[in-house]
Amino acid sequence: MDVYVELAKNSLEEFIKHGKRYEPPYDPPLPGELTSQRAAVFVSLKKDGALRGCIGSLQPTMENIVQEIVEYAILAGSKDPRFPPVDVAELDSIEYSVDVLSTPEPTTFDELDAKEYGVIVTNGWRRGVLLPNLEDVDTPEEQISIAMQKAHIRADEPYELERFRVVRHK
Repeated sequence: MDVYVELAKNSLEEFIKHGKRYEPPYDPPLPGELTSQRAAVFVSLKKDGALRGCIGSLQPTMENIVQEIVEYAILAGSKDPRFPPVDVAELDSIEYSVDVLSTPEPTTFDELDAKEYGVIVTNGWRRGVLLPNLEDVDTPEEQISIAMQKAHIRADEPYELERFRVVRHK
């Protein structure tokens, strides 16, 4: 199992089963990029192929990637407002993915590619985010439309676009 995914799985399971924050063992040592680098992370949970939780950040908020994964795995399984908290009986059927994001950059519609880039749509304080390469989202138009809906930005309102890449771990 990918070490990023294993961290997410162990983090959520420790929290759901024991109410504790997971403390990853450092023996054997975790890969250096996990402990020494900072990056924004999204943790996504699926059950029976359907989204079951997804939470992350657009900028790093923790000391390193390990801490980002631990935090967002717990939040994806317990605090995503779209879903009830994951319960113990569900844990064996949860599939995990961890996306490590690049720094967002301003972009134009013509520079988007729904398979390669995630998108951020912003109007004032309202912001909608959509990760790249999602099932049933094939075009930048679909991507922007979904992100606008998430942010409650109407089609007749102005908005700014940013894009980012991810390294997805499954």
